[in-house]
Amino acid sequence: MEGERAVPSLDAQGLVEAVPALADVSDLEIETVLGAPSAHLSLAQALEVARRAAAAASGGAGVVVTTGTDTLEEVAALCALIYDGEAPIAITGANRPATGPGADGPANLLDAVAVAGAPAARGIGVVVVFAGEIYAAMTARKIDSTGPTAFGSPLTGSLGRVVEGRAWVHARPLRPSKLDVAEIAHRVDIVSPGLGDDGSLLRHAAVGADGVVLVAFGAGHLSPPLLAELRAATARLPVLLTCRPDRSSMLVETYGFEGSESDVRATEAICVPFLAPSVARIALLCCLGAGLDREAMREALSAWDVA
Repeated sequence: MEGERAVPSLDAQGLVEAVPALADVSDLEIETVLGAPSAHLSLAQALEVARRAAAAASGGAGVVVTTGTDTLEEVAALCALIYDGEAPIAITGANRPATGPGADGPANLLDAVAVAGAPAARGIGVVVVFAGEIYAAMTARKIDSTGPTAFGSPLTGSLGRVVEGRAWVHARPLRPSKLDVAEIAHRVDIVSPGLGDDGSLLRHAAVGADGVVLVAFGAGHLSPPLLAELRAATARLPVLLTCRPDRSSMLVETYGFEGSESDVRATEAICVPFLAPSVARIALLCCLGAGLDREAMREALSAWDVA
């Protein structure tokens, strides 16, 4: 993005030309897939980007995908859910316009190319590279709307750093099971209740959607009315349940009040407390697009819970 009121302007070739150091990278292939604000991306377009990235990486070369930061964490998760190869896919972008003071795009792009080509990154899967840090795609979250340190991973921390064009990887992420997604054409709603919620939002979503992501309080707690609506909803459609805190986890048997974690786990909800709501939605869309039944979904997503 560039201009007095920033709009999409630079294609892939323009992005690379704006970073002179990339001229020294051998065998760099450049392709423009889309040129739209990431807030405008459709699910079908995001799936096409992910498929193109996965196909390129399956040939053995590291891949960099640049996309807008508004929905970057969802694009990254989608890539991670359909790709299980060895070559890394590095997702990056810019939180400031190219013509703005302190533009961060060039440094992020240079770092992402370094990660994509680093032997140490083989087998790491899909990662988000931003502000010199490397984050696993499934746990990366946008943590700052406008600053250069736009992304983080409150739950797991970074996997490594990029220093002077050299990638240092100190941890290997948990990678999701690969899903063979035919299409993303379902509707999945996120229901995030607040204090005093009577369950009507969940009831409404369960009628019109193909699946629901429910965001529980604390460590997996709901009010009695919400618990009743969850039981009713799971009788009709798949419900993924995560928790509201950024450092989310879900208890198993600590509390005993009505609506506590033991009551919630006793429902047919699929608990994925280690996924952010936006990522849980992408995961459920992919499960539906792969034609999985409820038990197959539970198995595919079992890595994102302690139980």
